[in-house]
Amino acid sequence: MMLKIKYLIPFFWLLFLVPGSAQQNVNAGVSIGPEGLKSFYLSISNYYSVPEPQVVEIRQRKIPEEELPVVFFIARRAQVKPEVIVDLRLGGYSWYDISVKYGIYPDAYYVPLESPPGPPYGNAYGYYRNKPRNEWREILLSDEDIVNLVNLRFISESNHYKPEKIVEMRKEGNQFVVINHKIKGDNKGNQNHGKGRGQGKGNKKK
Repeated sequence: MMLKIKYLIPFFWLLFLVPGSAQQNVNAGVSIGPEGLKSFYLSISNYYSVPEPQVVEIRQRKIPEEELPVVFFIARRAQVKPEVIVDLRLGGYSWYDISVKYGIYPDAYYVPLESPPGPPYGNAYGYYRNKPRNEWREILLSDEDIVNLVNLRFISESNHYKPEKIVEMRKEGNQFVVINHKIKGDNKGNQNHGKGRGQGKGNKKK
């Protein structure tokens, strides 16, 4: 019963329960407030098919925003509750150790790109490039590598956006919350622009 009541708390108030760093992301001159965070949480909810309040609840347990997709990625692959993954992470395990514990190896994190990327993806893709595919399980990825790769896949697939463009935005120093918010805005603008053009043509036919 308590769980049901907790999930009924309005999202607006939940944002104020999240630590200050989650309420305001400032990076590369871009400020992301509650609207940008809600967009990020909603994207995670839709992509990983989990309730949005659960995403917020996981964030409240001191998991950084950019690591939230990693929690749900591993949980879905491992077929365990996200809370299990969070407990391991807060217990001091690296993302690599948690992954391997559930039989998830570096080949699962690979996202195909048209050309070799630079930082912050250069190291990880260098590992993939320098080993035959049947040896990718031997690659040791850092926490940063895994966070970057999971978010690259998540944002690219959830927004139908080329991963190469996300790599470029990341290279400029943008956080993933900022990147997701910007892409959502661009996609919405393109859709509205397309509707406007279609309506214009329709009026001419009349």
